[in-house]
Amino acid sequence: MNIGKTGQILLADIGGTNARFALSRSELGQGGQTGPIDYVKVADFPTVREAIADVLARRAGGEQPRRAVLAVAGPVTNNRCVMTNSPWVIDGNELQEALGFDSVHVLNDFEVVAWSLPALQPVDLIPLGGGDGLSGEPLLVVGPGTGFGVSCLVQRHGARLAVVTEAGHATLPAEDEREERAIACLRRRLGHVSIERGALSGSGLQNLYEALAEVDGAQVPHRDAAGITKAALEGSCPVSRATLEMFCAILGSVAGNLAVTFGARGGVYVAGGIVPRFPEFLMASAFRARFEAKGRFQDYLRNIPTRLVIKPDASFVGLKMFADHNVD
Repeated sequence: MNIGKTGQILLADIGGTNARFALSRSELGQGGQTGPIDYVKVADFPTVREAIADVLARRAGGEQPRRAVLAVAGPVTNNRCVMTNSPWVIDGNELQEALGFDSVHVLNDFEVVAWSLPALQPVDLIPLGGGDGLSGEPLLVVGPGTGFGVSCLVQRHGARLAVVTEAGHATLPAEDEREERAIACLRRRLGHVSIERGALSGSGLQNLYEALAEVDGAQVPHRDAAGITKAALEGSCPVSRATLEMFCAILGSVAGNLAVTFGARGGVYVAGGIVPRFPEFLMASAFRARFEAKGRFQDYLRNIPTRLVIKPDASFVGLKMFADHNVD
């Protein structure tokens, strides 16, 4: 019997400020269960190795997990990630040797969200239009948050692969004259205007707000993304509301572009930290119309479902899905 197929698995979702850990039991032919999530402040531990050792000492019950699957908020190269906003370096090969795991997989956090998609239930999602999707076809997830994450889960001949991208750094498209004018303002300030910096992230929402104020010749107070969203939903600031409307419309256009790029006929999912705060606003916006507005390919897009992910711990679903599908 392959010992990698049984026993405990350490799962982790590691950000710049907080890290979350859980232990999952994997049994032959069964999915097993994931235990409670342990929250750790990154600043409390000099290294990820010490944080993991502390968690295992408190939670593992004396049993050494065979495997570890770690999601990290940053680019992964050769199973290693140098965190951008913390001193931690997540090196799977070093952790495997130092802590006695049979294997350690380090994955980008959006790669993990892509892995979660087949296992999400209706209660985890809000429908945003479209058909039922085609079984076995690629599933795409896009996520405005601190940045703009994009990953696509592809299944072929029983094997699954999550394609990690840097699509957030592609050039921001404009669909009408007003968007062109806003992007022109941003271009004067930023040079290249990416999807992420120009609109679809926290800083992007702020940049878009300032650009629209300039286009309209309006005097507006400084607001961060949370303040813009709050003022838009309250209806207390016309520029904030116009900004959030344009944000939703651009999100639809970009999601549609990526859907045809990846052939994501299984479905397109919206995740990240921003959009779950205003699902009703998104549903009433131009998001879905702009998603489908691809000329001769409108019928192709019309059949693709779009859904908003509202499950807080979807990353742990993805970590478990990866662990069960990739048995060492």
